[in-house]
Amino acid sequence: MGAAGDSGTSVRPADTPLRMPPWLRRPVPRGPQVERVRRVVALRDVHTVCESAACPNRLECYSSGKLTFMILGDVCTRNCAYCKVSTGRPSTLDLDEPERIADAARDLGLSYVVITSVCRDDLADGGASQFARTIDALRERDHRIMAEVLVSDFKGSLPALEMVLEASPTVLNHNVETVPRLYPELRPQGRYAWAMELLGRAKSARPEIPTKSGLMLGLGERKDEVVAVLEDLRRAKCDVVTLGQYVRPSLRHHPVAKYLTPDEFAEFEAIGKAMGFAFVASGPLVRSSFMAEEIAARVTGAPPRSV
Repeated sequence: MGAAGDSGTSVRPADTPLRMPPWLRRPVPRGPQVERVRRVVALRDVHTVCESAACPNRLECYSSGKLTFMILGDVCTRNCAYCKVSTGRPSTLDLDEPERIADAARDLGLSYVVITSVCRDDLADGGASQFARTIDALRERDHRIMAEVLVSDFKGSLPALEMVLEASPTVLNHNVETVPRLYPELRPQGRYAWAMELLGRAKSARPEIPTKSGLMLGLGERKDEVVAVLEDLRRAKCDVVTLGQYVRPSLRHHPVAKYLTPDEFAEFEAIGKAMGFAFVASGPLVRSSFMAEEIAARVTGAPPRSV
């Protein structure tokens, strides 16, 4: 079914993928900044979701000196049908990783750092303590640094969430990713209820910390289902929502059911704004970290700064 509400649209077989529309095609950015980011990432032996998930925006971000760090290694314990990150049995927890992230952020002169992770269902706290240690390591280098975290659902663990909140992230993000009906097919180890509970509890426990969530569109959802998710997010007092086009990372992954037009994304932006979100970023190329620093500045009132 199509994301913009054309209820008869079906998912094409994997061997007949949809043609990518022109609004998703852009020149590939080049330049010394791209290579600089890659050198620092290699030198500090850290991971980025930009590379591990093959984000289509990564070179554009690199060209402006931005990236999203991925902690807890590069092997995920879950196997979501849309994600390119490797799945399997992760290695033991790397306790030096937070310091290397902080070193890389300093090398790149970042004043706003976005941190996500693989899911680590093998760890008792789901990796929450590593998020907290990474925030602490960054602020030991510079107490003014802002850190946005994109966390897993921690399988609904409130103590794990509290561990992250105690480190006072600038923004706490957890992506719903898709509509509840598609969870069994796309996120078999996730639960929609865990996502909503995490966002609601985060806002209840630390109302001063903006919360954020995101959805990928074009996976087979209907317009009314997307609107219902936005309504659920507002009930959880989520502040910011991002909506972007799902782009299939390989033929082994879930096919694209539909490429939404820019006008359809604009419609969802208008719907979200009318619901009262503090900020709605909706567009074909929008991703979780889209304009993260600028959006945080709008929501928190703290202007971006240079290191």
